[in-house]
Amino acid sequence: MFDVGLGEMAVLVVLALVIFGDKLPQVAGQAGRMLRQFREMANSAKADLQEGLGPEFKDFDLNDLNPKTFVRKHLFEDDETYLKNDSGIFDDEPSYATSAGLDPSEKPPFDNEAT
Repeated sequence: MFDVGLGEMAVLVVLALVIFGDKLPQVAGQAGRMLRQFREMANSAKADLQEGLGPEFKDFDLNDLNPKTFVRKHLFEDDETYLKNDSGIFDDEPSYATSAGLDPSEKPPFDNEAT
């Protein structure tokens, strides 16, 4: 996550020992307690939000609010309803829209009617 190597980790440990000295175990314990309290507060807020939304949203996931997750879920899932062309919306789709891709030397198609 932070991409910290072994050398950098050793420097951080030495700095922590120099800065905190023999209070390092106490500081580490306080940091652990603070992290645990923060996690409990976040879980409590999530439970309160789900309770406040009511039974309609019992399977609601807060990760769905993340824009990347939303796009991935709604655009890139293999859902048969999006693959059907019964609505007639995309009947005038040009032939190049279904092509697999372009060769590196090939120019992309140009649409004069595009905005």
